[in-house]
Amino acid sequence: MSPASPDPDRPVDPADAAHPPHPGADGPAVAAPPTGVGLPAGAGGPIGVDGPGGVGLPAGADVPVAPARWAPGRMVAALGLLTLLGVPLGLLWAALAPGTPVIKSADGAVYAEAQPEQPIAADGWFSLLGLGFGILVALGLWFLLRRHRGPLGLLVGVLGSLGAAVVAWQLGRRIGLAEFQRLLVEAPVGRHFDKPVDLRAGGVDQVLGVLPVPHGNLLLPAFAVAVTYTLLAGWSRWPSLRPEPEQVSWVPAGTPVPATAPEPPAPDAAEPPRG
Repeated sequence: MSPASPDPDRPVDPADAAHPPHPGADGPAVAAPPTGVGLPAGAGGPIGVDGPGGVGLPAGADVPVAPARWAPGRMVAALGLLTLLGVPLGLLWAALAPGTPVIKSADGAVYAEAQPEQPIAADGWFSLLGLGFGILVALGLWFLLRRHRGPLGLLVGVLGSLGAAVVAWQLGRRIGLAEFQRLLVEAPVGRHFDKPVDLRAGGVDQVLGVLPVPHGNLLLPAFAVAVTYTLLAGWSRWPSLRPEPEQVSWVPAGTPVPATAPEPPAPDAAEPPRG
């Protein structure tokens, strides 16, 4: 009598009644998996991934992140958002960097000091703020957009931070510029006032008279993004740069635990009595 054709005169085992056999596709009947550790009651399929603490992953394990492509619209939106972050960066630079004292003369405005340090301070503040801004952008892209980690994520961060640096420079240098130009015309000779902040170690050049190319400390935010993002990718423990599921072993309920072999007696242990 084959397993697929049970004997009608055979008594029914209570264990078999609790778990009736299920017919297989092209073979003998397949018994239902036991309900126990790692598989909830009523589940008969393969182990799935439902998140931390769910089926197939223990509590505290990393949830696998499926890769996602950078759609053109998403890239444009990310670049625009990063470029707009140059507005608070420029306001912060104008607030922290000092203005340069000047004196109104018959020929215009001249420095109140022979070698003023304020222009150097303005360049220094912009450089420090730009480096910090680039590091924050790289960290944000790495941790907030985990599904988009990769070369395109790095490219978005570099181009977006470069645009933010140009916006910050143009915005910061225009704060107080209208008042400065008015005093150049209306102020009497000998009047002391401040010149707004500006960059002397950076700017934008025209290549072939058409393409604007930033240079100097305007490149520092993009440089910070590239270095930070590359270091995060180099230290990542996942080859795909995205969290991957850990290997989980499943042991059904009722599996007997293998008995451990007795330890050998110590060399100086007393020999047990023989009867």
